[in-house]
Amino acid sequence: MSTPIAPTRLLADQATAAAGLLTATIALAFASTVASAADMPTPSPMRAPEPSVYQWTGCYVGANLGGGASGTNFSSSVDPGTHLLGADPGVVAGAGGGGYNANGLLAGGQAGCNLQFNTLVVGIEGDFDSFRSNPNFSNNTNTLSDGVTPFTISQSLTTNYLATVRPRLGIAADRNFAYLTGGIAFTSVSYAESYTDGAAPPGAGTASTSKSLIGWTAGAGWEYAFADHWTVRAEYLFTSFPSVNAVGLITDAGGGSNTLRGSSDLVIQAVRAAVNFKF
Repeated sequence: MSTPIAPTRLLADQATAAAGLLTATIALAFASTVASAADMPTPSPMRAPEPSVYQWTGCYVGANLGGGASGTNFSSSVDPGTHLLGADPGVVAGAGGGGYNANGLLAGGQAGCNLQFNTLVVGIEGDFDSFRSNPNFSNNTNTLSDGVTPFTISQSLTTNYLATVRPRLGIAADRNFAYLTGGIAFTSVSYAESYTDGAAPPGAGTASTSKSLIGWTAGAGWEYAFADHWTVRAEYLFTSFPSVNAVGLITDAGGGSNTLRGSSDLVIQAVRAAVNFKF
């Protein structure tokens, strides 16, 4: 016969077994946690956020300052008449032409808008600058065909302003923007031709006009955004206008006369620096 186990001893043995199982389970869980922690990747250090790329989309206004060189080809003709006779009309006309240049200050403002598509930027701009230049000449050491009678013929062209309306197309590299531009140009000019001679009786005459002109312009530039709302720019423009023509009359006290004709074309080369505020 087997000896019965006392209930108290049975409970103690069961408690001991349970305690051993719990201890083993805790040890296994701890070992597993340590192993998992060892396998976890080391966190990378925090990185500073990447700076955002500048966006050129928006509208702007600004001011500009620069210089321009105006050039013109003057031409002259004298019709046959009753004051200048024989070869004299041709002699006078031959002394009344030539190419001449003059410089002037550009100062004004501009406004426009841009749209950016990835690195491509398209826009439209209008500007108005005060621009006064005065290419001119005076030939006063000439004589008529007799080699004795002196005469003077002169021409001048005065510009008053330069204005343009131009699309712009270029490539942006963050805060840098290089572009090509071209469009319509506007100006107003005053043109005058004058003639005097020492004949007997002396002759004198003028031909003049004032006119608004529409031409074309093309150029290129570079713009830099030195702040979120401020940009600076350097720009070159070549502008061409059609010829201006005027008709006058050379007369003398004896009733003699000849028709005097003159003309002048106009090109302007301008270099400007500008600052813009972008909305």
